[in-house]
Amino acid sequence: MAELVTERSSHQEKAKTVTAVQEKFKAAKMAIVTGYRGLTVAQMTRLRREIRQASGEYQVIKNTLVHRALKDTAYGSLDPLLVGPTGWIFGYEDPVILSKALVKFIEENEKLTIKGGMVEGEFMDQAKVKVLAQMPSRPELQAKLLALMQAPAVQLLRLIQEPGARMVRLLETLRKQKESQS
Repeated sequence: MAELVTERSSHQEKAKTVTAVQEKFKAAKMAIVTGYRGLTVAQMTRLRREIRQASGEYQVIKNTLVHRALKDTAYGSLDPLLVGPTGWIFGYEDPVILSKALVKFIEENEKLTIKGGMVEGEFMDQAKVKVLAQMPSRPELQAKLLALMQAPAVQLLRLIQEPGARMVRLLETLRKQKESQS
């Protein structure tokens, strides 16, 4: 009887975990599968902190549970990557900022590897994730766009002010000439 209760509660825990992982896939804009073999506990803690600062999360989840959770999601093509110890990065906001944080961490800790990932329905291998990390982030693009939008207004303002400024410079030149003559 005790074995039956333990088996039932274990099954319920696994079902809860699968449901929680499915919710993460639904909420995420990006999911990346990593290999973490050889990382120390301190390195894993630092990785989790850096990913969290980039509006993401890093989790190690059993492959069998992720396999179940991937069914009927947009991330189903990541299933073949579930070999060996795998860690998952879920990105909830800007994929570029998250990619930059991940690639920076990998440059310092070569034992973490990218197996693959998906961003908005597109499969990405390690090379594509690195290319994504080189792109400007959303705030950077917004700042550039704002500067481009403001440039014509600034030029127009200068153009409107120029005749008045010329008149002031002309009057100042005439005043100096009169002062030097007297």
